[in-house]
Amino acid sequence: MSHTGHGLYLRYHGLVRITVGLPDSFMGKKYMTKLRNPLHWLFGRPPPADDPLAEALNRFRNPEADTLELIRRLVAVLRPQSRRDGGSAERYQFMLDRLASDPELLAAFRSHVVHFVATRRLVTFFTESGVLPGTGFFSEWWRILGSRLLPEVPDERRLKDCLHVIYDRSNDWRWLESIPDQAAQRFWALIAPADELRNIDWRSIQEQMLDAVLLLAHRVSGLGVESELMRASPNFDDDTPRFIALSAEALDFVNAFRGALNDPEQVADDGSQLLVIADQCQDTLQRIRKRALTVGTSLHLSYLLTRSEQSLDRLRELAAILIAGQQSTARDEAIQSWGGFAHAAFLSENRRNSLRFYVAQLSRLLAVRVTENAARSGEHYICETGTDYRRMWRSAAGAGVLIGFMAMLKIKAAALHAPLFGEAFMFSMIYGLGFVGIFLLGLTVATKQPAMTAQTLAGLLGDIKPTRSADLERLVDVVAAVGRSQLAAIAGNVMVALPVAIAVGLGLSFLDGVPPISVDKGAHLLADLDPLSWALPHAAIAGFYLFLSGLITGYFDNRAAYADIGPRIARLRWLQKLFGSARAGRIGNYIQERLGGIMGNFLFGCMLGSTGVIGTILGLPLDIRHIAFASANLGYALVGFQFELPLKAIAWAAFGIAAIGFTNLSVSFALALRTALRARGIHFEHWGPLLRVLAHRILHQPRSFLLPPRQAPADA
Repeated sequence: MSHTGHGLYLRYHGLVRITVGLPDSFMGKKYMTKLRNPLHWLFGRPPPADDPLAEALNRFRNPEADTLELIRRLVAVLRPQSRRDGGSAERYQFMLDRLASDPELLAAFRSHVVHFVATRRLVTFFTESGVLPGTGFFSEWWRILGSRLLPEVPDERRLKDCLHVIYDRSNDWRWLESIPDQAAQRFWALIAPADELRNIDWRSIQEQMLDAVLLLAHRVSGLGVESELMRASPNFDDDTPRFIALSAEALDFVNAFRGALNDPEQVADDGSQLLVIADQCQDTLQRIRKRALTVGTSLHLSYLLTRSEQSLDRLRELAAILIAGQQSTARDEAIQSWGGFAHAAFLSENRRNSLRFYVAQLSRLLAVRVTENAARSGEHYICETGTDYRRMWRSAAGAGVLIGFMAMLKIKAAALHAPLFGEAFMFSMIYGLGFVGIFLLGLTVATKQPAMTAQTLAGLLGDIKPTRSADLERLVDVVAAVGRSQLAAIAGNVMVALPVAIAVGLGLSFLDGVPPISVDKGAHLLADLDPLSWALPHAAIAGFYLFLSGLITGYFDNRAAYADIGPRIARLRWLQKLFGSARAGRIGNYIQERLGGIMGNFLFGCMLGSTGVIGTILGLPLDIRHIAFASANLGYALVGFQFELPLKAIAWAAFGIAAIGFTNLSVSFALALRTALRARGIHFEHWGPLLRVLAHRILHQPRSFLLPPRQAPADA
């Protein structure tokens, strides 16, 4: 082989001479290797020894080599070598082509891999990889955290642990996911040809797979006496026989299958009855899940349901692989089932110590329940009719009155110059108790709306079909209603909090003879509204707290329903003695229905009140800005300056208030919408058609985003 100028000349034993015209820039070693490989495949020769992947494959020709080390080195070559390296799928495809083109290498590779797998302990791999452990949520949480401090010692006798030696990087699952399903199926088709499935190694694998089926069935059968499921489903006793029958049917299936392995003339159980009972158990668990969305759930129930469903899925997968493997006409189906199972199990095992992946497996049921509560609350914030619109104005105006007084209380508390803890406590109580009072009086704080209405919109996005214009129009109707509701609430808060603050300031000035706000304090309040200062980052912090308060509200609503808080309060003896049984019951129901709102508003106030103090302690520029309080502070600043501020300064402060409000709303809405979509598993990809319909509505009916319809709907 030689090259000169722009020509590349290759000679293979004098049989052929090929001239390829290439620019000089293609003469590097990297491109030479890429060019040579197809020619080597064509002529049946091994690739050059300097190719790392070819070298890793050729090591399998040695029957005495350590298989675990061989596989580990092969994976090290297949994985990306840098962040920009996206060629793992291509290298994997090259490996398959190389094995398929060299029968001798394929036989050696197959012998190593199959014997290695068959001589490991596989039961834990079949029953635990990709399945939540039985230790419980927090025990597994601490195990994951502990493994990051002190890595676990793998037991190389178990395949499950060997996977951590082979895929020894925590992000290997990323490039494994990029391997196409067809390539994974082809790999296992090369490893498991039909004439090899009867040898002793495969028999060992099947035996351990049967043991795993039994263990999984016994695990699920134990749910028949699980108190948490009985508590979550009043009729669970009627379904207990299903779970008990699963264990007995699995034993019959395994015994019949082993008999067929020992006697080829005997017909193996087709597993149909086992799968029917497994489906019945799955239906029971799904029914409990749906009920949990209504009556509430807990972390333990979510963990139990998820682990049980994963165990049933695994049992069905193993049964399908075993059944198809015994049927000569279903070999492709067996390979497909095994390939899908192995790929998912490898990915899950690599992410076993990922805290994010672990929490994600459990969070969906709890997150859906929390966001469903918030969605129901969000429906009350949407003005469909003129009556709703006027009610929103009144409730927002009432909240504006209280916010005007709360702002003055905070100013007076700050003037005490109390110790940091005392100051944080006073601010938190002013905000927290004030927001709870607003909630219990049925009033509206504008910034609470986005975190609630986003949940409602997320539910609609999950049902929408972009091919149906009626669905898009219905969604835009809701968007318009949300827009006018939000504007009404903001206007009610701001337009009332500002004059109330001025009135309170003037009233205190009349009573005390001096303005309650000094000029220096007024200047400080104006500086806090400057949009070019820290006002907008602080508004974003408040928006994040608004988002959190929505989740807190949903969580406590869920907890109140799940734990039967109302009936339990009604059973308090001292409460019954004071008010009687009937009134105690009504008090319990009142608290249960409002517990989420009380806790969400109170903790939101605590977050607002303590952030500035925490920032002072840490030496960080942390604080909050809230549009309603910002408008009240502008009113008090005007009183402090005795209304002698230039118009330009007032206009700039008003612009700052608007920017603060926009930041509050946009941050909380975006976070809430993202969380609700992820909780429901919604991947909405049709923003283009939706935005076109929305733009058409804005251009042709802008009034619908500002004011309610002139006439109520016919069915209202």
